[in-house]
Amino acid sequence: MKTVHTAQNHPVSWHEWCAPQGRPVIICPGAGMAGALPFGEDHARQSDLRMISVDRAGLGNSAPDTAKSFTSWCNDIRTILAHIGAETTDVIGFSQGAPFALALGASNLARTVSVVSGQDELCHPAIFSLLPEPVAAMVQRAQSDPEKLEAEMTEFATADWLWHMIETMSGEQDRLIYASEDFAPAYKAALNAGFQQGAAGYARDTILAIAPWPFKLEDITCPVYLWYGLKDISPVHSPDFGTSLSKRIKNAQLYHFEDDGSAILWTKADEILSKLV
Repeated sequence: MKTVHTAQNHPVSWHEWCAPQGRPVIICPGAGMAGALPFGEDHARQSDLRMISVDRAGLGNSAPDTAKSFTSWCNDIRTILAHIGAETTDVIGFSQGAPFALALGASNLARTVSVVSGQDELCHPAIFSLLPEPVAAMVQRAQSDPEKLEAEMTEFATADWLWHMIETMSGEQDRLIYASEDFAPAYKAALNAGFQQGAAGYARDTILAIAPWPFKLEDITCPVYLWYGLKDISPVHSPDFGTSLSKRIKNAQLYHFEDDGSAILWTKADEILSKLV
């Protein structure tokens, strides 16, 4: 684990793997995750990629921030890039990490953005109409009374609760991977690390992710790679498997895997990373 302090003296932490002096790749982990849940190690090492998985504020070892926003997140990444001597970076956002990755693209910090099994802007009209009722209701609450929803989530959310949600919202193929003897302990460890300060960091992330995004996807100019498995049944990922996103983002390329679900960050890591080199 590494840590740097922002201009506001807030510690921001991250974990790295593969090439320590290589081309940086900022990883925006999924909901409630912190620490390291590596993927594509062999390919990244061969391609001289420095994989940097960042704990968002309030998760893992990064300081909590009650005013956390996409702007403060981008500033945290600027601090890390300045610390390692880089001006821009490739970015990968998995699941709920997708809007945080796209925010870096909109802030001109990203050389490329890869969205993997990513959440869409759920309140966008083209997407909202496709949501199941419980998710649509939560999205509406995030707009009408975000403070109350955030407070409720802070009270009840735990690492174990989120793990159960992930299992429940995953198809059979994904459960075989997520719940496997080799993978489940590492995924649970990432969730436990994410919740070690409590649920406030996760709750704030969720409100930011499901409320209207303050940046415009249409203004992103860097290449954006959209990766979706067509057997992904999660109701909080993109319900049209990135089709609307690909139309809204100028330089987007959309890739589908017909026989895979949401776990493609691990099952298709080499193909995803190959676009970065």
